[in-house]
Order: sequence, then structure tokens, then C-alpha cells
Amino acid sequence: MEQLNRIELKGNVGNVRLSNVGDSIVANFSLATNFMYKGREGDAVVETTWHNVVAWSGKGMPDLRKIEKGLPLYVCGRLRSSRYTSNDGVEKQVYEVVANKIAFEDPSPVQ
Repeated sequence: MEQLNRIELKGNVGNVRLSNVGDSIVANFSLATNFMYKGREGDAVVETTWHNVVAWSGKGMPDLRKIEKGLPLYVCGRLRSSRYTSNDGVEKQVYEVVANKIAFEDPSPVQ
């Protein structure tokens, strides 16, 4: 049986944190994606989902230092989950996208 764990996202960058790990740069950032639909009254509803993304510098990756808040990005990678216990003793589960491809998108034209 073939298994697949791949996620593709196009959205806008939220918060960005860069770290140096050895000779590599690691970018941890949030990415907002919007889903639009019509509500019961026929009004437009925008549902925003925030995704946590981690990206390591290296082969095929752009300069991660250019990632900044508000920038439109395409991200392709895999979904990873992890569990931890918070400071107040509550066990939490976190999902993040481990990026293997990032592309800078052209900003949408203003309409």
C-alpha cells in the first residue's frame, strides 16, 4: 500500500522567527489561508485558518531570511504532529507543516 503525507498551501505569512542551528537557518512562521463561501443570508463569509510551518535552509529552498509578515507564499511539505505538556500540566497536541519547497508568490493585484 502506497502512503502519502503531503500538504500544499498558498497564503500570507504571519509571525516569523528565524534561528541558526549549526550551519543552517530554520524559519518558524505562521501562514494564513482563507476559504470563502456564502452564508445562509447570502453574505460572503471568509474562514481563515492559521498553519504553523517550519523550514530548514538547504537544497532547493529560497533565502529564508526574505520571509516577512504579510508576504504571499506557496508552501509544500508534510504534516507532522507532536505532543507536549504545557507549563500548567495540560497535555497538548500541535500540528505543523515541515516544508520541503517554498516559493514566493506575486502579490495579488488590487481590485
